[in-house]
Amino acid sequence: MLTFLIVLISLVAMFIILIVLLQSGKGGGLAAEFGGASSSTDSIVGGRQAATMLTRASWISGGLFLVLALLVGILSSRSTTAPSSILRSEFQAPTGTPASVLDSESGLSTPVPLDGSDATSADTPAEAPA
Repeated sequence: MLTFLIVLISLVAMFIILIVLLQSGKGGGLAAEFGGASSSTDSIVGGRQAATMLTRASWISGGLFLVLALLVGILSSRSTTAPSSILRSEFQAPTGTPASVLDSESGLSTPVPLDGSDATSADTPAEAPA
């Protein structure tokens, strides 16, 4: 639907360009050229009748362009998915066991306990009193 409206608004824009170029300005414009050197008010493209027809076409196509631009703006701002929170996606990330920085730097194979006890004393056998 949005693609159709964009193509339609492009065609209307080209039609407006054509109408504006056909309208006569202070120097006569293309409308006077189509009417000939002596453009009478009776001819379809010359004089007063052309100004009325082209002016009306300009107003209608300009209004149609504005309505189509409004529709394209509304339809393009709608999203197809429901909005979601950024925090929700952050907290739903899969959690695993975090790797210890000390393991990766010192090459230790055993994790360091968090309770403050010495990990090396548990690995080494206790010395017998002499």
